[in-house]
Amino acid sequence: MWITPVAILYAFNNNLLPGASDMSPYSLTLLSGFLAVISVNIVIAFYIYMAMKEPSDKHKPDPTFLAEAKASVSQPIGEADSSSQSSKKEE
Repeated sequence: MWITPVAILYAFNNNLLPGASDMSPYSLTLLSGFLAVISVNIVIAFYIYMAMKEPSDKHKPDPTFLAEAKASVSQPIGEADSSSQSSKKEE
């Protein structure tokens, strides 16, 4: 998928597409750049579509990670700083 914009630029700049040799260099640069940007947006939209199509119940978070995350969020700020310093000392 990442090759599409590069292939468009290469095809225009090396006159591989019919009619590209009749264009001025300025028009050729503008058209090839515009089409490369459009192709990048199409690839991004395709990735978003594929991500939205994936079932949401497929991925379950790790219960121990969730418990540790909830515990760290509920700690007061002073305790969180001292516990992080003590964990650095233990390492």
